[in-house]
Amino acid sequence: MFELSEDQQAIVDAVAKVCAAYGDDYWLARDTDGVFPDGFVADIASGGWLGTAMPEAYGGAGLGVIEAALVMHTVARSGAGFSGASAIHINMFGPMPLVVFGTDAQKERHLPPLIAGKERCCFGVTEPNAGLNTTAIETRAERIGDHYLINGRKMWTSTAQSASKILLLARTTPLADVRKPTDGISLFYTDMDRSAVDVHVIDKMGRKAVDSNALFIDGLKVPAADLIGEEGKGFQYLLHGLNPERILIGAEAVGLGQLALERATTYAREREVFGRPIGQNQAIQHPLAASWAELEAAWLMCMKAAHLYDADKPCGAEANAAKYLSAEAGFTACERSVMTHGGMGYAKEFHVERYLREVMIARIAPVSRELILSFLAERVLGLPKSY
Repeated sequence: MFELSEDQQAIVDAVAKVCAAYGDDYWLARDTDGVFPDGFVADIASGGWLGTAMPEAYGGAGLGVIEAALVMHTVARSGAGFSGASAIHINMFGPMPLVVFGTDAQKERHLPPLIAGKERCCFGVTEPNAGLNTTAIETRAERIGDHYLINGRKMWTSTAQSASKILLLARTTPLADVRKPTDGISLFYTDMDRSAVDVHVIDKMGRKAVDSNALFIDGLKVPAADLIGEEGKGFQYLLHGLNPERILIGAEAVGLGQLALERATTYAREREVFGRPIGQNQAIQHPLAASWAELEAAWLMCMKAAHLYDADKPCGAEANAAKYLSAEAGFTACERSVMTHGGMGYAKEFHVERYLREVMIARIAPVSRELILSFLAERVLGLPKSY
């Protein structure tokens, strides 16, 4: 995909118009006070963008991950960065397992309010003792009559402070009793019952406006009707959300990297030292030019992965590569932007230090660089599994 269609460009323009109402001062304030950007999210929802890739029958636009990636890229590039992107991120990809494997009744009940922004969902997958080894999760769901009783812990659950729903992964069969480690894991989409879920915010280095949390789940009663698909197949269902998430994270990282590059080049043209603009020096020019090339290449991989997903073709390698390349290119561009600004790059008023703090998210979550490289080495290059 080398050129946007007229309809796709219209999406970019419309989302950019929404974002234009939320300038640098707004996002700097949210980075300082940690207040969730409710106004921004409401405006995105009112435009219908939360349902970009959701079925039309439930209020969505019925478009693909390509269009969802364009939305997220535009949001991040506007200056919102990961503070803005993460505020709507889960709505864009999280419901995919529900869309693909949920019953008609489940989709009718859950998707319209999620798309309209009337409900907020959080994603309960990561655990303190499992990390990236999802098959080692310890959260347990026990079937008792017409419901499940769930106990366990989750970590790094974003937006859990205000979420009304949770997409929750739990073991329904102990690891010791399954043939494959990926078996016996089930996926639920259910109410965030705070009488049974204790939520503790995690202080972190960036993206203060979008909360990350530790969850302590004690006796959460979940109706059997909230089980997605078949019991024990949740890990497979989860993959339908993970590949789009990698693509969207990549799109966000590219957008933020391009914004950082734009600010660096503007500063390099205007800032004069020793009687000449610093952008005339090759020591400034070459790193910025390299970042342009790296970001463009990463964006093409994002689009390729999204195209494959939308065409219902295997895209695991491409989605992971897109996330890896975009995170690295975005980080490098943000770092170079700070360095181009010199001492002023360390000042909050120039914003680029915030970009550098936020872009770290893409290098760490939802999967590390190292695990992606191990995955590609095994699945693409045919090398022995290393983990």
